[in-house]
Amino acid sequence: MLEELHVRDFALIDKLAVDFTSGFTILSGETGAGKSLLIGAIGFLLGAKADTGIIRTGAEEAVVMGQFDLCGNQAALDWLAAKALPMEDATLVVRRSLRSNGRGQVLLQGQPVLRSDLGALMNLLVDLHGQHEQQSLLQPDHHRLLVDRYAVLEDELKDFAGVFSALSRKRKDFESAEMSERERLRELEFLRFSVAEIEAARLRPGELQELETEERMLAQHERLFASIEGAYHILREGEDEHASSTLAALRKARVALDAASQIDPSLSGIAQRLDDAFFELEDISGSLRSYAGSLRFDPGRLEAIEGRLAEIGKLRKKYGDTVEEILSRLGGDQERIGTLSTWEEAKEDLARQIISLESEVQKRALGISERRCLAAKELATRVEHLLPPLGMGRARFAINVSRKTLSDGKVSVGPHGMDEVEFLISPNPGEAMRPLARIASGGELSRVALAVKTIFAAEDVASTLIFDEIDSGIGGEIAVAVGEHLEALGEGKQVLCITHLASIAARADNHYRVEKSVDSGRTSTRLVRMEGRARAEEIARMLAGDPREEASIAHATELLRKHGNWRD
Repeated sequence: MLEELHVRDFALIDKLAVDFTSGFTILSGETGAGKSLLIGAIGFLLGAKADTGIIRTGAEEAVVMGQFDLCGNQAALDWLAAKALPMEDATLVVRRSLRSNGRGQVLLQGQPVLRSDLGALMNLLVDLHGQHEQQSLLQPDHHRLLVDRYAVLEDELKDFAGVFSALSRKRKDFESAEMSERERLRELEFLRFSVAEIEAARLRPGELQELETEERMLAQHERLFASIEGAYHILREGEDEHASSTLAALRKARVALDAASQIDPSLSGIAQRLDDAFFELEDISGSLRSYAGSLRFDPGRLEAIEGRLAEIGKLRKKYGDTVEEILSRLGGDQERIGTLSTWEEAKEDLARQIISLESEVQKRALGISERRCLAAKELATRVEHLLPPLGMGRARFAINVSRKTLSDGKVSVGPHGMDEVEFLISPNPGEAMRPLARIASGGELSRVALAVKTIFAAEDVASTLIFDEIDSGIGGEIAVAVGEHLEALGEGKQVLCITHLASIAARADNHYRVEKSVDSGRTSTRLVRMEGRARAEEIARMLAGDPREEASIAHATELLRKHGNWRD
């Protein structure tokens, strides 16, 4: 049950706090006062999508917080336990915010969670019935969803959808692979040619880089040899005939520094470093001599490398930018050749799988259809039973479940089974049963929606029902009947209802008025609890439009007394 609601900087609501109790609570107010904003704030708390447009002008963040009593709602308690969220006295605190930069946050018991988690939990706590849900009764697809929910088919349909999806994939594989013999042979010929061409080249991973390095060395052999010889000459023989080599100079410097270190021992470290440098350079000179001795120029080898690079270059133009890509293409083509070469055998195996899946889909669809038909008949009976108390005493209601067929008359099976489901109604005696979407008035649609919601509410774990203008399009005796029905619902559930009808408002255990005011040039929406004369004046306004007319106030007072809701 929703115990507290706090709203800050949500659209026109700057700051709002209200305590709710059990039973039947109504919210009234003049058109444009902000009743829909309050429902929007509650929807935001329940996990509805939202953008920064909901943030009050000038504010940085919109915040909605709710406190729920979960006593008796074991499903919600189990959900929270599975998420390892702490609970104290079965009280749940939910906070959701959205900042002007588009970033939002959801907290359950102070712990951040995903919006999808919020929606999953709130489905166990609150059932919000907005005007758009009434319009959904005009859509046959929604009729099927309601019947499936009543039949508890959700899990079975999920499994069925998985099997149907597997069948669809197999059919698609079969169609894409089944080609004419000429096309298959043409592709095989092309693939075998490409495989033979790549295999003949005997490529190795990394070969291209090795060849390019060797080609560069051979093509610039003279420059490379001269550079090595020059470096060796400087180290060993000096730059010219009159200059000492680097190593000879270092050798003399070692002798001199060694003598100096005998005089000043502090120079021994420098002397050691010079020794290290001398021996390192001597080793380098030896390595240069060995490298220079290994250099050989082979014009034939250069020509062979250039030919090999040209061969690889042709393959790169056809099959890939690198040797590795070409080899990958080779593997893929070889696998495709195997598939095409054994296609007849694979085709037979795939066809057997398709037949098996078709049989399973058909069997499951029939089972689902049977359960749908039974559930539709029972649900229709229950809805029709609830219509007389809602002012449709002579209406007949039915749910038609029929098989979907193709143009050739064959039954069509889809991801939801083989049925089409549609609500039918005959509002008046003598009229034929026709689709609800074609003949129902706004008031009739509201009452059918209320009847359906009542049936599901009795079986739902959610303890709070919220109705946004369920009384749209009705009045008079019908409004009285709807009020009685909502009052009865409030005996077992917490019912919050936005209404503009006095006959419904007078039956509520609690009454709040949504008001709009302007202060310092800013418009704000607030919620005020109506009691005593203030409530009578609000009922009077709803009756006659004038809350100051004593006759209307007297009438309103009498209505409240009649339903036991008058408090001085």
